[in-house]
Amino acid sequence: MTGKKKRILYISHSYEGSRHDYSILQDCFTPSINWFKQKTLRVDLGFQGFKEVYKCKKLYIPFKKKRVKKGVCNELSEAQKQSNKTQAAERIKVEHSIAGMKRYRIISHQLTLKSSVIINCIIGVCAGLWNFVLK
Repeated sequence: MTGKKKRILYISHSYEGSRHDYSILQDCFTPSINWFKQKTLRVDLGFQGFKEVYKCKKLYIPFKKKRVKKGVCNELSEAQKQSNKTQAAERIKVEHSIAGMKRYRIISHQLTLKSSVIINCIIGVCAGLWNFVLK
């Protein structure tokens, strides 16, 4: 082994309709339990407020431009921009894993199946196949 960490893709059950990722996370992992106490997490800007609700070992969340009055500068500093770029370079590995699952075209097209159980099984098989490819 060359020292690279193996990344295994875990997925939740599918949700119908338009749901925000953070609300799905709160459904799956109730905040009252310390799910992430020993974990290092990388999240995107959609998870603002995560730090206040969940306890974790280390949290990487990008810097966000502040909303300010018109005419006032709200640009990020060079250090903040560099930090965001470094974090994005790590998070892109997850995006590539999702793209790897979509290579099994059944999940990249609209499914006309009505059973959420079957849909969850299909997605689980695709994630398992992609994990097999990674090994």
